[in-house]
Amino acid sequence: MKKRLVLFAALLTALTMFFSCAGAEKAAVNVAFLKGPTGMGAAKLMADADAGTTQNAYSFTLVGAADVVTGQLVSGELDMAALPTNAIAALYQKTEGGVQALAVNTLGVLYVLERGESVQALSDLDGKTILSSGQGSTAEAVLNYLLAAAGVTANVEYVSEHSEVVAKATAENSEYDVVLLPEPFVTMMGMQAPDFRVALNLTEEWNRQGAGLLPMGGIAVRREFAEENPEAVAAFLEEYAASVEWVNANAEEAATLIEQYDIMKAAVAKNAIPRANMVCLTGDAMRMVLENFYGALEGFNVKLIGGAAPGEDFYYGASGEGASVAVIGGADGPTAIYVAPTESGK
Repeated sequence: MKKRLVLFAALLTALTMFFSCAGAEKAAVNVAFLKGPTGMGAAKLMADADAGTTQNAYSFTLVGAADVVTGQLVSGELDMAALPTNAIAALYQKTEGGVQALAVNTLGVLYVLERGESVQALSDLDGKTILSSGQGSTAEAVLNYLLAAAGVTANVEYVSEHSEVVAKATAENSEYDVVLLPEPFVTMMGMQAPDFRVALNLTEEWNRQGAGLLPMGGIAVRREFAEENPEAVAAFLEEYAASVEWVNANAEEAATLIEQYDIMKAAVAKNAIPRANMVCLTGDAMRMVLENFYGALEGFNVKLIGGAAPGEDFYYGASGEGASVAVIGGADGPTAIYVAPTESGK
């Protein structure tokens, strides 16, 4: 009898532990991504979430424009959202610190394309007309910063949409031979008009001017959510970084997933991935890159970042003690880089 009681107690303990583990709920995380490079990097994470293998229980929202999700992030409908890096800074100011930067997920995706061979350097843009979109945005700020640094005077004509740039430049008897576009529109342009070539990579030009990396896109997080769910945030960063690395290293397979999740057509995605500069910069690496970028924007149009540079509490996970290793995509596959800390350690 005593032996049976011992066995029964052991069985009861095992069953209790089993159901306790089985019943443990994953943290619910509501995330929004934009269609394009910011959504492309999350494709593997979305697939893993559907397979039930992620640490968190994710609910994904995919939208075409950033302004669709900013209100939802502020209201608490979303916990995290992929946004332009200047918009994250502006939300920090608008919410009085209620929104923080969690990661930089996209470096520069801006390229100058030319029909011809005359543009080999920024100086070759002098006197030329450039067709672009994004007036009043960071795209205009970046272009103007680089033109001024190179002492170049160019005539920039703006239209409202990237697709309009492509349409005007590829129209019969078009007068436009030089355009500025981001990925994936660079790839779309190349597919529609093979006589256009990538003449300048503005990320490389930005770096040549000593301005550092060019962080165009990032992940914003609600401070309240981050403070209440640090483990869920850590799990997201781990899983998102792994997703970005996988997408960069497996363009063909990734393109299939990207189309499956209605982010972009596979044919476009496959060719766009090497130039999409998808990354996952966090902590001190994120802070250093963003501080340099915001400093440049302050000198151009401080309204782009909400009227002032963000405070130290803006950078989630930044300690000032070092920097992180990040994965950056490229034509030859992902490359690991190290962003060194500043002399002050901040």
